[in-house]
Amino acid sequence: MKEGLANLPIGVFDSGVGGISVLADLVHQLPDEEYIYFGDSGNAPYGVRSKDEIKELSFNVVDYLLNLKIKALVVACNTATSVAIEELRSNLDIPVIGMEPALKPAIELNRYGKIVVMATPVTLREKKFNDLIEKFKHTTNVVKMPCPGLVEIIEKKGKYASEIEEYIKKVFLPYNLDEIGTIVLGCTHYVFIKDIIADIVGENISIVDGNLGTARHVKHLLENNGTLMPISEENCKETKIKVINSSNDIKMVSLSKKLIEERLKDLEWCGTIKYI
Repeated sequence: MKEGLANLPIGVFDSGVGGISVLADLVHQLPDEEYIYFGDSGNAPYGVRSKDEIKELSFNVVDYLLNLKIKALVVACNTATSVAIEELRSNLDIPVIGMEPALKPAIELNRYGKIVVMATPVTLREKKFNDLIEKFKHTTNVVKMPCPGLVEIIEKKGKYASEIEEYIKKVFLPYNLDEIGTIVLGCTHYVFIKDIIADIVGENISIVDGNLGTARHVKHLLENNGTLMPISEENCKETKIKVINSSNDIKMVSLSKKLIEERLKDLEWCGTIKYI
């Protein structure tokens, strides 16, 4: 184990509160680690910005996290990943893990019908995602579903906003649900409204996201890097988390903490959080 580095926290960032869903999976899989979460809600949403703006914002957040001393960076934002991940990896000497729409897991379900990928327009437009589609073009029928404005609703009004149900019904209206086998949630914000989507599209359509795969990949990289915290045998652990948000609205930190706890409850995690 690299002396000293294992004790450093894992930095996690998103354009807002969406990456909290990824953070929860990380805590669930790696409760012995310490985490710093940065939600850039003050500049959300990234999905409507230019590539240059997204890169600049991403590097600003990463510089902030690096100054706090982190041992790994999780870009828990599909949009930031699609635009900035390669440059981040080439500029940093710590493991950098990004998000990728869970197309491969969706294909492995081997469900009949189309695979609909819900994501921000930027994610669906970028080369990274289209290279992914190209990789599997002979095995599946992928339908891109851009969802402009959905992140903003979740950020500003929460996952229980009445507008969300109306929005989901509207975007699926042109589709024959009987022809859809799987929906891929290509934005970490959408994980919070998974139940709402499921209620609207019905139980015959599978819904997948990339959060668990990302958490397992983080564990693998830390193991290989010799910086994984020793895994204790204690069942219900206390995990330390520092939550930061760039918004001027002080309620965003409270909302982030509420979302962490709700998501961990959904994952049936028995530990406790110590906010630092």
